[in-house]
Amino acid sequence: LLTFEHTENDKTYGYDKVIMLAGGVGYARKQDALKEKPGKNDIIVVLGGDNYRIGMGGGAVSSVETGEFNNAIELNAVQRSNPEMQKRVANAIRALAERPQNPIISIHDHGAGGHLNALSELVEETGGKIFIDKLPSGDPTLSAKEIIGNESQERMGLIIKEKDIELLQKITARERAPMYLVGAATGDKQFTFENAINGEKPIDLQLAHMFGNPPKTLLTDNAPHPVYAPVTYDPEQLINYLEQVVQLEAVACKDWLTNKVDRSVTGKIAHQQCAGELQLPLNDCGIVALDYTGKHGIATSIGHTPVAALADPEKGSRLAIAEALTNLVMAPLSHRLKGISLSANWMWPAKNPGENKRLYAAVEAVSEFACQLGINIPTGKDSLSMTQKYPDGTKVFSPGTVIISAVGQTDNVSGVAGPVAQIAAGSALFYIPFSDGRMALGGSSFAQLLNSIGDDIPDAASPLEFAASFEAIQHLIHTQALLACHDVSAGGLITTLLEMNFASTHTGMEIDLSEFAEDDTLKICFSEAPAIVIQAKDKKEVTHFLTKNKIKFIPIGKVVEGEELRIEHNEDLYTLDIAGLREIWFETSYLLDAKQTRKPYAEERFKNLGHQPLTYRFPDNFTGNITDDITLPNRPVKAAIIREKGVNGDREMAYALFLAGFEVKDIHMTDLISGRENLSDVNMIVYVGGFSNSDVLGSAKGWAGAFLYNEKAKKALDSYYHRPDTLSLGVCNGCQLMAELELIYPGMKNHPKLHPNKSGKFESGFINVTIPENNAVMLQNLAGSRLGVWVAHA
Repeated sequence: LLTFEHTENDKTYGYDKVIMLAGGVGYARKQDALKEKPGKNDIIVVLGGDNYRIGMGGGAVSSVETGEFNNAIELNAVQRSNPEMQKRVANAIRALAERPQNPIISIHDHGAGGHLNALSELVEETGGKIFIDKLPSGDPTLSAKEIIGNESQERMGLIIKEKDIELLQKITARERAPMYLVGAATGDKQFTFENAINGEKPIDLQLAHMFGNPPKTLLTDNAPHPVYAPVTYDPEQLINYLEQVVQLEAVACKDWLTNKVDRSVTGKIAHQQCAGELQLPLNDCGIVALDYTGKHGIATSIGHTPVAALADPEKGSRLAIAEALTNLVMAPLSHRLKGISLSANWMWPAKNPGENKRLYAAVEAVSEFACQLGINIPTGKDSLSMTQKYPDGTKVFSPGTVIISAVGQTDNVSGVAGPVAQIAAGSALFYIPFSDGRMALGGSSFAQLLNSIGDDIPDAASPLEFAASFEAIQHLIHTQALLACHDVSAGGLITTLLEMNFASTHTGMEIDLSEFAEDDTLKICFSEAPAIVIQAKDKKEVTHFLTKNKIKFIPIGKVVEGEELRIEHNEDLYTLDIAGLREIWFETSYLLDAKQTRKPYAEERFKNLGHQPLTYRFPDNFTGNITDDITLPNRPVKAAIIREKGVNGDREMAYALFLAGFEVKDIHMTDLISGRENLSDVNMIVYVGGFSNSDVLGSAKGWAGAFLYNEKAKKALDSYYHRPDTLSLGVCNGCQLMAELELIYPGMKNHPKLHPNKSGKFESGFINVTIPENNAVMLQNLAGSRLGVWVAHA
């Protein structure tokens, strides 16, 4: 998160045109990694929703200045999302991909350019014909251009053999994923959109003309590079500056962001944003496990330093890579540095004087630095329209920004060295620089506080030195030699040290900065030169290892009991109250949270900070290990997952039931409605969580209607609950369903109703639950336990 406004050199910068980066990570089987070449007469299929007058030219309009076109054109270019449709389509594709032989020959998502881009790239090696009248339309007034080029999202194009059509039709019907046979590969190197009704061909081109050698655009830019004034400050005001820096949005607590998004769905989230007994958002990287049993997973992080790039685009771009990598280094990566891939997303106010030159320099610096590190950048996107024009002629330029996303495979999802300091005898704190050694303040949060950009920008270390330090830290991570690890970025070293104590209620630090070559305490504390702070289990062993491998490091102190951070440097001595600064750091989040949460509840969350650390009490026989008999094939009791379109908790619940010893069936509502399933062979059913029917009719109301107003589904449900040998469970949306169906207290006159959260928004959090003495079949053996439970609910 970054907010920024600045005027200097007769130019105003600010994110009036905002950046919102969203992405995900995934994996595929090796056998599915490469697409096959379509053959003549192979079938082109589109899965997903109808075409609308949505996202017309969105990919192109995203690279023009806001205000350059009239509002109708710009609004018409805005794309829409339909995640429930996307989930239906993804389920259908996954059902194909998980077969022993995947029938998908080639596949392409629909994004910029709509059908024209997606379907032409599907057949770029062979040619193909698409029948416009076969493409689904939700608006009969659409022209051929609008049908072909709209960017209504949540659609996928794929190619299959004709013999596999029936299989795909069965799968898509079960998942309620709309499927359309829209054309075929031709083998003639021609790409055509044709209307079979009237014979019109709005597009009929040779592929060589579409994918051959497009003309290159030549841009010239000779504007001088701007020079910014140096950062000036009062060296006696460190405490005052610190209290202001930790309130900047880029530095302050991000609880207002993380408390409203689901951080647990799928059950494979091994490392999310929040850490420690106070569950504060401090983690540097995220990790998703590949499955429910192993320890392999995917680690990801991001980096961006656009303010530094204003003063020096080359350094700023290298710093973005450095930040992404120092965020990722604390995960045990299977292939270390060489196994990382980057995505570079460029948002730039191009075509303005000086900006094309700066963009070229930044791209060149990223390319060279990545190549020298031995890291690939296989993907990325751009938006070269980061300029906001106002009717009075005012222009506001967003700082040229490259956001680097880093991803790598990990072989131990539980082996991350997190940002929470620990009390441990013999441990020690080290500062590991990933920079050129200068503690410069240019481009920092500290400079922003003083309404300055600065003229002295730190830089990443040389590629050789950077890689050596990265590999050394990876060795320490893999050998579990570290207790904690946190990067130095927004706010500088002093906020890194504070954050390593914020998520705990009992740790402090004694820090000595005397071994730094820099004499200025404020520069050491607030410079955002790339680095990490590690807490080593054994000071002597780690010192020996780093020295032996010629890795630069500075011993800076130790973790102690008590919530004080003591910092010494030359004649300076500072004693900081960690609990007090944590409150100041959190206050910005509270103020923002109050704008999205009903105020009494945002205030309650703020007042509760630090007062409810997580504690646990497990049953005496609990070890945390999966018992051997879980894998045995003999499972006498059968359970069923009941799911509707839009739900997303089905797979993790299925595995939970499997762990509990059940044989598990997957039952979609279409199975019950059609009569393929009737629940007669199962003893337990679980209605799973998610957003059935996108909650369009209200939470689970549409799902309840599917039971109540479909004869076969209603009969199956009634028969199940008339049996004496059954159990049922509803989680999240499934609980709402049971309430709607009056199944929570069957036989009673009055039935409970579920209401929206009092906060007025979706709530996500990891909390404690104490289980009292009870007679519940599923909870009685846990009586007296105090467990950690995810809450993710609206």
